[in-house]
Amino acid sequence: MKRRQGSPVSRGRVLVGLVCVAGLVGVASLVGAAGLVGAAGLVGTAGSGRGTASAQAPPGAAGAGGTAAVDEAWSSAGRAAAAPAAGLRDRLDRVPGDWSAWAELGLAYVEQARVTGDPTSYPRADGAFARSLELRPAENDPALAGQAALAAARHDFPGALRAADTAIAVNPFNATAHGVRFDALVELGRYPEAWQAAQTGVDLRPDVASLARIAYAFELRGESDQAATMLRRVADDATSAADAAFAYFHLGELARHSGDLAGADEAYRRGQARDPASVSLLVGRARVAAARGESEAALADYAVAATRSPQPWIVAEYGELLEALGRPGEAARQYSLVRSTAALMRAQGVEVDVELALFEADHGDPAAALAALAALSPAPGGEPYRAGVFVDDARGWVLHQLGRDDEALASARSALGLGTRRALFSYHRGVVHAALGQTEAAVADLRAALGTDPHFSPLHAPRAQALLESLTSPEAGAR
Repeated sequence: MKRRQGSPVSRGRVLVGLVCVAGLVGVASLVGAAGLVGAAGLVGTAGSGRGTASAQAPPGAAGAGGTAAVDEAWSSAGRAAAAPAAGLRDRLDRVPGDWSAWAELGLAYVEQARVTGDPTSYPRADGAFARSLELRPAENDPALAGQAALAAARHDFPGALRAADTAIAVNPFNATAHGVRFDALVELGRYPEAWQAAQTGVDLRPDVASLARIAYAFELRGESDQAATMLRRVADDATSAADAAFAYFHLGELARHSGDLAGADEAYRRGQARDPASVSLLVGRARVAAARGESEAALADYAVAATRSPQPWIVAEYGELLEALGRPGEAARQYSLVRSTAALMRAQGVEVDVELALFEADHGDPAAALAALAALSPAPGGEPYRAGVFVDDARGWVLHQLGRDDEALASARSALGLGTRRALFSYHRGVVHAALGQTEAAVADLRAALGTDPHFSPLHAPRAQALLESLTSPEAGAR
């Protein structure tokens, strides 16, 4: 069989497969002494002078006074996201038998959904890939890799892995397929295999997509400095506004997760200078404002973000800030929108049960959340539909809310087993320890959570502080 090192998929869409809700990745010595990217010479960038984190940050493009600018930027972003698909449809009107253009059209639809947050493009992507494979059933790795990217975008990670492996069997040099393979393995909790997949991807094509995945692997392992180094490289190498925004958003998240609000704000502002339409960056700015006590600015940014892209995670955060500020009626309206939006996503084939489990545990029906998580577990002899540290954390918290703390503790411990630095993970385990009467362990976890990020949640950070004080007070000692 002929092996090809290229494919018709354009480089401008290389990030469409990076759909992990956790954030970015990175890897230091994950697959042997050489390190994941050591052979490619990509890690030694920290002292190269190419990073931009210390330069003067430009003013933000959004906020309470920048709505008009965001409106225009968002309209422009929507037009830009739709343009590739429109151009490909024009070509296919003239040359309907162009199988490679059909594969590109499918990827364009997946990318359009990623940029706009609108999942209604997914069925069109599905149809485009199917048409490409109908025209060229054999050796059509671009369409197979596209199907893998679509499955990952819908959070069908077993399906994404199968499609990626099929594409790689046709063309072992298809970098898009290797990238999606990494994404799927991460979300299935198969971390050692994921590190190997990330290595393969960066060896094949050391571009923004493969470096971003390397950054995410580092982040998952708790190696934040290495992750930041990779993300700065991604930001430097990005040729599109969306890719730069992606890198700066996750740089900001790395800083925020370590309690560095100034660093987070700087990264979000830099990203907005590159892509004023980025909803993720606007949410980042809202998170920083909320942490600083600038409640009205935070609410204004959340309102714009939730209007532009009412994805469940954005709307849920908006509602939790409203609840924390003592506005339960407004919060309840946002929580209702979370469920409505989740229903729309499910109708387009997107699995959102893991993402909603924590939300339902705190604001809805923990029993239903547990049933949804249980459905992700494998049948005897089968593989899970989702697994890994974020699933473990969600399961542990749901079990705690149901009063099943002995079971919850095992999941909470597993969530922290990889080394991922998340204050929320430590808080959840601390609460479970406290519920079991394990005071010393609870205090250690609560201190770790607040020491990592004292503002990790407008709802739960104050609760963590209150619980810690109750456990360490003289009255608690007397008891």
